Amino acid sequence: MIVAKNLSKSFSDIKAVDDINFCIKKGEVVALLGPNGAGKTTLMRLLTGYLQQDSGETNIYGINISENRVDVLKKIGYVPENAPLYPEMSVYEYLHFAASLRGLKHDDLHINLAEVVTQMQLKDVLNQRIDTLSKGFRHRTAVAGALIHKPRILILDEPTEGLDPNQKHEMRTFIRRYGEKNIVIISTHIMEEVENVASRILLMNKGKLICDTTPTSLKNLYPDKNIAETFRFMTSEK
Repeated sequence: MIVAKNLSKSFSDIKAVDDINFCIKKGEVVALLGPNGAGKTTLMRLLTGYLQQDSGETNIYGINISENRVDVLKKIGYVPENAPLYPEMSVYEYLHFAASLRGLKHDDLHINLAEVVTQMQLKDVLNQRIDTLSKGFRHRTAVAGALIHKPRILILDEPTEGLDPNQKHEMRTFIRRYGEKNIVIISTHIMEEVENVASRILLMNKGKLICDTTPTSLKNLYPDKNIAETFRFMTSEK
């Protein structure tokens, strides 16, 4: 479970995250929506402890992230947009490295590595250098690295950006399945993706959480509009 209470973060005079509250439970796939500059990336970085909030708090399965970030990160896998990798490593070397950073050893390491290779369909490129991979396989490698310790929370920024239609379908199928027993948070601008994978939407604008709902309920707010039109209507300058 993720509980955010009165979470706020500013950069100079810009309120990137403004007094946000929500609770996310196991089994939810949450789409974090908002226009550019809404505060989505800042919120994800607060949830993962990469940024320190100015006020409020975040509790991950009962642990305050500000007080015990190391324990919290054991439960989280995070893939930022354009996730940095080590281009000189092979896929196998990178995943082994990611596993070692998480403290996995011996049997757990080999079992988990085999599972993420299967999940992300990396078998054919396992011994290939990362700098020779297509964008789709680089992205799969980054996700596999975030999955190596079997996190209970998976946070993905633009999870299908740059993927071809088949790869998008495979990634969305994976997200739905992983979200059945865990928590998945995705940030995306693709409304089709929201309708395809999300059970819940957190809609942000100008640092504020303006709507906490489901895809169906969001569409029903304005029956004469589709979800993309509703998004534009709710986040446009009035």
